[in-house]
Amino acid sequence: MRSRSVPVARPRTHLAAPGTILLLRPPFDVTVHDPGYIRAYPPGVRENGGQYTHAATWLGWAHAALGDGQRAARVFDIINPILRTQSALDSERCRAEPYVLAGDIYSTAPWVGRGGWSWYTGSAAWAYRLGIEAVLGLRKEDGQLCIDPCIPPEWKGFEAWIRVGAAEVHIVVENPNAVSRGIASITLDGVPLVSNRVDPGATSAKGPHEVRVRLGDPDSRLALQEGDQNRAATGHQDGQAAQDWARRKRRFG
Repeated sequence: MRSRSVPVARPRTHLAAPGTILLLRPPFDVTVHDPGYIRAYPPGVRENGGQYTHAATWLGWAHAALGDGQRAARVFDIINPILRTQSALDSERCRAEPYVLAGDIYSTAPWVGRGGWSWYTGSAAWAYRLGIEAVLGLRKEDGQLCIDPCIPPEWKGFEAWIRVGAAEVHIVVENPNAVSRGIASITLDGVPLVSNRVDPGATSAKGPHEVRVRLGDPDSRLALQEGDQNRAATGHQDGQAAQDWARRKRRFG
């Protein structure tokens, strides 16, 4: 099947003071058209024109999918309850616990910025995934660790400790070229890898493993420089992995 390129609509972030990602605006109030059950909520509350935190996290994922680490991280900061309640005035406005995520934030007077449905586990889970999987780019796929950060370009990098099965992995990401996405090089315990998939079980080294990632070319997400192929194939990756890498490179250019 031949694929066709299609125009990409960049997500728009609607904000209302003091920093709220609106599901829609303006909210439904008096209208001859029935928008459905959301009209049961007062204007600016939950799905009726407030911040519906589920949808806000998906906006962050959309920005990350487009390679916009700046906006993806901005969305995460906006929904972060700690950053929403940094002062006594902020806490009085929000009136929700600063250590849990609220399912919605109201957007119209007199409740602008007030949190509702706190301890909303669905939104919390999606926010966690937004930060770890979309922004930091750390996720598990088929039992392996896939690394694909999408961070603000001004970040110098970050470090993370995670577990992959029984293996403990120390990840060091460096961003010397001030990019949001794109892997220039990646190593596992000092050995270059052919792709951004890491299998700590493929090495005989004992103890914690170290993965070092250097961000660079935004177009080098799936595979690295061709010169790394043979070195990695004789290190931590077997011949089949090298063949998979070559097929991907031919397919995606």
